[in-house]
Amino acid sequence: MGTSPILDVDLLAFERGSASARDAVVDGVRRSLATGFVYTRSDLPEALLDDAYGLLGRFFALAPERKQAFHAPQSAGQTGYTGLLVETAAGSARADWKEMLNWSAPLPAAHPLRRRHPLLYPELLLPEPELPGITEVLLAFHTALADLQRRFLRVIAVAMGCADTFFDEMTLEAPTLSRALRYPPMPEAPAQGHVWAAPHGDINLITALPRATAPGLQVLVEGEWIDALPPEGRVIINSGLMLERLSNGTIPAGWHRVVAPAGSSGERHSVVQFCHARPWTVLAPVASCCTAETPQRWPGITAADALEEVLYRIQLLPPHP
Repeated sequence: MGTSPILDVDLLAFERGSASARDAVVDGVRRSLATGFVYTRSDLPEALLDDAYGLLGRFFALAPERKQAFHAPQSAGQTGYTGLLVETAAGSARADWKEMLNWSAPLPAAHPLRRRHPLLYPELLLPEPELPGITEVLLAFHTALADLQRRFLRVIAVAMGCADTFFDEMTLEAPTLSRALRYPPMPEAPAQGHVWAAPHGDINLITALPRATAPGLQVLVEGEWIDALPPEGRVIINSGLMLERLSNGTIPAGWHRVVAPAGSSGERHSVVQFCHARPWTVLAPVASCCTAETPQRWPGITAADALEEVLYRIQLLPPHP
């Protein structure tokens, strides 16, 4: 396709630059998110990424039974370890060839969000007994990336015609989820037809992806799969289905997949974070994105209902007790 349609913007210029620099970032984000994806410069500490990847690599190298000790039944993949061939993209006939470790910032037991939505606010389950110190590092990583996403949403809010603070309250104490993924070598897959991650859109507002250890992420743009290859040091941001609904479709969800490069026999590690809206948020198109030419496409739905429906469709929602 020639020049990549995914643009490289500078969050720090939006926050610290002149009015014209700020406007340029907003324009770049608006145009790039027509693909569902954008790259951004950030101030995410490289040392924190190094520490997190180092510890996560040691965790995924453990024997299967030692990793499985950190599986949380009935958690819908919202905490702890999820093994190989479990998560299945909606509409896909085969489970993804990946394993995961999930964590988030816990809320107090008496918090009304946790009382009303215990599935979305589970107990933290990290492999601290196997890797002392991993909890502190991964929670610091979660906090830093969640802060980056909240700041980037201010750019998106302006691009939608809203106040830059539009998403601030919506994401406060939300069930934002961090996920480390290991994609094993494809020659080890148990059958033909498995891929690292089948095509899908994320349910949340936006997803942040710092550097991965190998290529493989592809984005669907105008019916063609293109490689997502950000400049060094950038964070990939992609839009989710919640943002698509709020923007009345002016910002489409970024459809993507993860596939091993042809002839590859290696594995891939990545860490992503899914930025959610508070569960009681009503996701309805905002007025600034509804016009005579683009009338309101969807009714409102709560963020909790939207998320639980997707967890069911990807076969992570546990059976009702």
